[in-house]
Amino acid sequence: MEPFLEEIVRSPRLMLYQRYIDAVLSDEQKKREQFYEQIREDQKAEFINGEVIVHSPVKIEHNIVGKLLLELLDMYVRIHRLGFVGYEKMLISLTRNDYEPDICFWKKEKASAFTPRQTRFPAPDFIAEILSERTEKIDRSIKYDDYAAHGVGEYWIIDPVGETIEKYILKSSGTPPTYPYYELALKVRTGLINSDAVAGFEIPARAVFDENENLAALRKILSGSGFSGLKD
Repeated sequence: MEPFLEEIVRSPRLMLYQRYIDAVLSDEQKKREQFYEQIREDQKAEFINGEVIVHSPVKIEHNIVGKLLLELLDMYVRIHRLGFVGYEKMLISLTRNDYEPDICFWKKEKASAFTPRQTRFPAPDFIAEILSERTEKIDRSIKYDDYAAHGVGEYWIIDPVGETIEKYILKSSGTPPTYPYYELALKVRTGLINSDAVAGFEIPARAVFDENENLAALRKILSGSGFSGLKD
C-alpha cells in the first residue's frame, strides 16, 4: 500500500473522508452523464476528474507523427488479424474518466465484442499519446496513472519536436496489496522499437517521424505478409 493511503486508512477520520469522496464522485457522475449527452462527434473532448476538456486543433507536426504511426500499426494489425486499432475519436471510458487517446489498440479478444454503433470503449491493450504543449502534463501524470491503474499493458509517449518515443510497460508491485505501475522500457530516437502488446510489431523509430523511413517500413510489413503493392 502506498504510504499516503496507509496514513488515511489509519486515521480516525476515515469515515469522514469516505463521505467526502462519495459526495465528490456522486457530483462527478452527474457531470459525466451530462458530458455523454452533450459531446458531439465533431469535438475532441475528454472528461477528466470532473472537468470537460475540449482540445484545440493540433499542429501539423502532431498530425504527421500520428498518421505515420497509425498507418504502420493499423496495416500490421489488419494483416495479422490481431485486433482493432483506433485513432483519436475513440472514447475510452475508465472508472472515473473518459479519454480520447491519439492511437490505441485492442486485442481481438476484446475487439470481437465491439458493436457497430458503440461509442464508449473499455481500456485498450496499447495506447500512444503524442505530446503537445497543452497536453504534455496530463499525458505524463493523470493519463499515465489512469492507464496503468486500468491495465493498459503498454503506453508510448511520443515527442514530435524532440523526435523521441518512450515505451512504458505495465508492472505490478511485488508485495500485497499489489498495484500496477509503468516502467520505462525504452526511450529512442533511432534504432528499432517493438511492441509487447502488439505481437511481433517492430519498426524503426525514425519511421514515425520521417516519411521515407515510414514507406520503407510499410513495404517491409507488406512484403512480410506476401503483399507487394507498393512500388518505388
